[in-house]
Amino acid sequence: MVDNEEQVTERVILISCPLTYSLIDEDGNLISHGQGEGQIGKENLLIIDELGDIINLSLHDLTSLSVKDYKIRLTLTSQDEVLLSNLGYQYEDFAEKLISARNQLILKDLLMEEKLHKGEIAGEFIHTGVLGDNISSGECELRLYDTGLVIMAKTGEITRIPYGLIEKAEAENYRLSLTLDSGEKYILFRMGTEFQPFVESFEKLNSQISQKTQNLLRQLLPEANSLLIRKISILLKDGKCAKKSDLNAVSPGLWNKLEAQLSVLGIEKEYEFLKALGQQERICLGIKQGLWGDLTGQYIWFLIPIYSLDPSKPGNAIALEAAADEKSGKATYFFRITGRQNYRLCRNLEDLHREADRLIQKINYCMLMLNFRREPIYLPEESLAKPNYSKYRFAITTLPYLQSLRQLFIGRVFHSSSEQWEKDVEQLLKFNVTAETDQERWSKNKKLD
Repeated sequence: MVDNEEQVTERVILISCPLTYSLIDEDGNLISHGQGEGQIGKENLLIIDELGDIINLSLHDLTSLSVKDYKIRLTLTSQDEVLLSNLGYQYEDFAEKLISARNQLILKDLLMEEKLHKGEIAGEFIHTGVLGDNISSGECELRLYDTGLVIMAKTGEITRIPYGLIEKAEAENYRLSLTLDSGEKYILFRMGTEFQPFVESFEKLNSQISQKTQNLLRQLLPEANSLLIRKISILLKDGKCAKKSDLNAVSPGLWNKLEAQLSVLGIEKEYEFLKALGQQERICLGIKQGLWGDLTGQYIWFLIPIYSLDPSKPGNAIALEAAADEKSGKATYFFRITGRQNYRLCRNLEDLHREADRLIQKINYCMLMLNFRREPIYLPEESLAKPNYSKYRFAITTLPYLQSLRQLFIGRVFHSSSEQWEKDVEQLLKFNVTAETDQERWSKNKKLD
């Protein structure tokens, strides 16, 4: 893409530097090569060659960025690559500014403009898996936002950890150890004099998230004591959903009170319709204060797995619904539990139970990581090329759990009238057990034999 000179001068240039560039297609073929000047703006990288032609690269389109051996390698969403070299003494500054500008966009896209409470804290991190294996480590910048902690590695990788996923936090010997409910662990250290202020800010924000959940629970359970409210809030922290058996084990009758809220929010009929089709002992409910950053009101969401050993019956799906004070514009979302061919051949209900539980956990995790945004899950590939949705490109191309949900997404059914909604749900579920391939998605206009 070639821009004119007026457009270039209007940009805020963070740094400019002479360099050599190479454009390489997805098959490894050299498309273009030359010398010129690189200019980093807040949202793009311009390469101006010796003839004055301009290559304009949106930072939204960068899926990976590698800085090594005095070269910068960029991978684009198109799978093409850009190699920058011969940057001279400005190499480190240019790479740092490029990583920083890209990170700012990523944070904006993934965090939905959350308020930054504490940032620019230099430190180091260690990320270990469920089995204690080292996944990644290194120098980083740490930031604390409204609903999550962000680790910005020097390599350019960004990790957001919602407070709702943190099961345990321990600060000792100038190390903050965080254990997630998945079993993964993060250790943050070498923050110098910023360690104690960072820990204090983290504890305050984490506590505020828990307090919001507890405030909602007090409205539902005015007779419950503080200790009981706290126990329940751990299961439902920051919008996490939980099973009936887990909630009632802590507080008998809580499940019925949560279900009663569905009537208040106007989706009781839809819930009862799906509940009658589903595996009722595996239904999950969650509550959250505020919707997508709004600090007022509340909403409730549920996951209902629908399946059986009879492949002719509508099923092999998990329904997701979220409702706030008003129902206008809402839709029910459906995800495939297992491969369509596998579902037809399955004769073991326990296998389906395990697959459903696994997907429920994945959806739960994804919703917290995306701050309950649903657009990145259902948007078709062709929509991602539109400017309005460019902000989702990075998340979709780099987050494995989001990629997985997009692959499992069947379709969504809008709330028009109760009768039409039920008819469309039945059509979607019938389509899901008759479609031949896993890649097929349902649409309202899709015809069934």
